[in-house]
Amino acid sequence: MSEQASNLDKLASLQPTEAEVTAFLDASRVSPESNLIGVLQAVQERFGFLPAAALRQASRRMRIPLSRIYGVVSFYAQFYTEPHGRHTVRCCRGTACHVRGGKKVIQAVGDALNLDDGETSEDMMFSFETVACLGACALSPVVVIDGAYYGKVTPRRIQTVLSRIIADESKREDGK
Repeated sequence: MSEQASNLDKLASLQPTEAEVTAFLDASRVSPESNLIGVLQAVQERFGFLPAAALRQASRRMRIPLSRIYGVVSFYAQFYTEPHGRHTVRCCRGTACHVRGGKKVIQAVGDALNLDDGETSEDMMFSFETVACLGACALSPVVVIDGAYYGKVTPRRIQTVLSRIIADESKREDGK
């Protein structure tokens, strides 16, 4: 089996069934009175991303055009329409971070995770993104991992942080 076919099979296995989506939206009592952003956040928290089936059902239940829902989803960087890693690593590529060595930090993250910008690891442990600005220029260069800010990072420090996360994940998996 080719690597591409294997990856497609893996992605398909991460898609929830229509019944799972229905059960979740029923339990969440999604209706026309529901808050769209709140529904999207809850769906993503449950499934790890926003499956197309959930967006279609939310559109029907909330009586919101699907195009408007996709407009909201594409506007906010917090939302993902494809499976995403358990840990999200965001590196700032803004001017302040760039001037203070951000390019080397981004390279170190990519090397440590063996990922390019916008990729998710095959084991679904990490997703790696660069962003225009993280809004913490005084702490540049900045990396955000799972919502935690790491300021004035160096390539060596960020590799240490990532190594710790990988080790913690290994311990967690061994403890299953």
